[in-house]
Amino acid sequence: MLAAAYVLFRQRGYSRVSMDEIASATRVTKRTLYNHFQSKDQLLAFVLEAQNELALAAFATFGDKLSGSPAAIIDGLFRDLAVWADRPRWAGSGFTRLVIELADLPGHPARAIARRHKALLETHLGALLKRAGVREADRRAREIWLLSEGAISLMLVHGDRAYAAAAADAAKRLLRGSSR
Repeated sequence: MLAAAYVLFRQRGYSRVSMDEIASATRVTKRTLYNHFQSKDQLLAFVLEAQNELALAAFATFGDKLSGSPAAIIDGLFRDLAVWADRPRWAGSGFTRLVIELADLPGHPARAIARRHKALLETHLGALLKRAGVREADRRAREIWLLSEGAISLMLVHGDRAYAAAAADAAKRLLRGSSR
């Protein structure tokens, strides 16, 4: 149920997907769906919790490939971001897209889950940078994460993967400037 709901939310957005459509996609009755989840809001929270676990596991594996110099870490991060953006029907970060859609609902549980998810990824990047000898690694990770999120948004808007390379160049300049 969670995987099918995530696909629908990701493809069409939270507000444009009904519980009827989710029940149909999961081949259960709407009553069965409501037996598992009290509301669509709760379903979204469970969906994002499950996706958070999958994404963290994927990032940890991805992070294992990121090693070497700080520049090599940046190159790997943004190269893989560009590859991800080249997938058919790529729609950016599901967490970011759903939170933007829920911008007027600051207490929505999905926003808290997405905030925790993004913070964990940023922390993981900080640990990679620290291992590579970057000074103020947590601060640099925040700045690089900002470049990453911006690149994702602009690649989605313009359909141009070159934003990943531009963000990588900016991140490397940032790292060079902080080593002085």
